[in-house]
Order: sequence, then C-alpha cells, then structure tokens
Amino acid sequence: MLTSHKVDNLTKEKRSKIMRSIKSKNTKPELLVRKLLTQLGYRYRLHKKDLPGKPDIVFPGRKKAIFIHGCFWHGHPNCLIAKIPDNEFWQKKIQNNIQRDEKQYQELILLGWRVLILWECELRDSKKLIEVLVSFINGEELKISSPSQNNIS
Repeated sequence: MLTSHKVDNLTKEKRSKIMRSIKSKNTKPELLVRKLLTQLGYRYRLHKKDLPGKPDIVFPGRKKAIFIHGCFWHGHPNCLIAKIPDNEFWQKKIQNNIQRDEKQYQELILLGWRVLILWECELRDSKKLIEVLVSFINGEELKISSPSQNNIS
C-alpha cells in the first residue's frame, strides 16, 4: 500500500517559498558570534568556499574553523529547540544533514584543521561562549566527546 507523508497543510509552492526564505548565512546566531569575535580583537574569514562544508567562520593562519549550527536543522541531540517532527520526511532530512555535517568535519580534520561546532542553544551564555571561543582559537584543548554531540573535534 502506498502512503503519502504529507508534512503539513501548505501547498508545495507555499512550502517552497517558506523554505527559500530560511537563511543559511548571516543568521542571528552567526552575527552574534562574529560580533563577539570582533570585540575580542580576532580577525577571521567567512564561508570559505574552498573548505569542506564552507565553515561559517575561519581562521586560515591557525587552521581553525567554526560552524554555527541551528539546533533543529543540524539535529542537536537532546536539545529542546531541536524537536524533530515524528514523520519520515523530517527524520530522514535531519539525519542526512547530520551525516553530511560529520563527513565535512572529518574532511577538515584530515586536512589538518581544528573544528568547533557551536549550537544555537549554547549561545545564550555570553560569558561561557567567550571562554569557549578564546580557548578554541588560542589552541587550548576542550574536553568534549564528539562534534556531532557537542562542539569540538
């Protein structure tokens, strides 16, 4: 029996219009992190197209890359913001995003880069965020398990 997995009540055209309007660059979380980095005196590059995954923020001389992920779109585990609808379409979509992200992190690591993943829900505590950024940029090791679970590789 064939089943249809309708995501919502919107027409395909309306859903496409909404999806097109979702930003992938210069999001509020990204702008917040960039503002903090600038205030701290760091210079960086944005969205380097020649690197796997086009990291949001790059420190080329230090070989450090930062991804600022929306909890929903990138499947942040155990996050209240990242409540994924219980249907096949969204489960598959988010799982594909997670697998793509992990592949990109590994490609960067193989190229000798260090990767920091910042999750949207973690940006609320500015003091802690500054500590994480400074530690990462200055080469201090953060004891965190996995880039897909937390924030550093």
